[in-house]
Amino acid sequence: MLNITSESPKYSFIIPIYNEEETIPQLYRRISKIIDDLDDQTELILVNDGSKDSSLKMIRELHQQDSRVCYLSFARNFGHQTAVTAGLNFARDQVIIILDADLQDPPELIPEMIDSWKQGYQVVYAQRIKRKQEGWFKRFSAYLFYRLLKRLADVNIPSDTGDFCLMDRQVVDCLNAMPERNRYIRGLRAWIGFRQTAVKFERDPRFAGEVKYTFHKSFSLVLNSLISFSRVPLRLSSYLGLLSALFALIMAFLVLYWRLHDPESTLTGFATIMIAIFFLGSVQLVCLGILGEYIGRIYEEVKGRPLYTLAEVGGFQSPSKR
Repeated sequence: MLNITSESPKYSFIIPIYNEEETIPQLYRRISKIIDDLDDQTELILVNDGSKDSSLKMIRELHQQDSRVCYLSFARNFGHQTAVTAGLNFARDQVIIILDADLQDPPELIPEMIDSWKQGYQVVYAQRIKRKQEGWFKRFSAYLFYRLLKRLADVNIPSDTGDFCLMDRQVVDCLNAMPERNRYIRGLRAWIGFRQTAVKFERDPRFAGEVKYTFHKSFSLVLNSLISFSRVPLRLSSYLGLLSALFALIMAFLVLYWRLHDPESTLTGFATIMIAIFFLGSVQLVCLGILGEYIGRIYEEVKGRPLYTLAEVGGFQSPSKR
């Protein structure tokens, strides 16, 4: 990890980039206005997450035009959370701001977040109060997910928040010290603690390009957050086991009763046996799936591979050791 020196600028902006050639020009224009109004030097860290379009070329050009622009380019696509982590590893400043490149999280909110930091808050996260031009299924599933996570997680993860936030250097140092691979930044941010507050905003529609968080990726993120911050799925497997044991005990008494008092009853035949087998089999498979998710996380952690590999670095004096 890079050492922080007295010559380091005060604000670091971290923006993951994945196939965002259509949004990069507008993103840079809006971010530049924010940076120009700040009273201290800044660095803008763009993390190319294995883009297949001309995003990397455009990032290089921005770096040549503006010395404040630094960039990291992954050797392949490692995912949004890993891209954010890489930016945190390289950020050298006292205040670190994370936002997405799609401009759904407005950069114009950053001065208000900085004001909250100056008031003593070490984490300032943006909290959505409205989603513009998003379908009912997206809004409903997001609403349901955040409420479910808030209820099941071992820590209080604020609802309707994403990775758009401001963090103090002390918080980022704690995040960088965490060795886990399956990272859910907004959950880790809540787990760390410190003084935290929210800044409310209405989320804009994507400026251009395609949505990167498809249903599959969103579902994976949901699963990752639940497995990383809740033991309720493990308890659920125990409850299902107890339920199936109770069901089997009741069925045993019923079958014995029918056999003794109504030998001709069809309820003791093939259909009853098949129902019991399917029920117990489904419970076992669900429990094995839950255990498999947790065991898979352990397997990923013990391999000890690096979180990402870098193909290109621009604007930093030395590469990160992470």
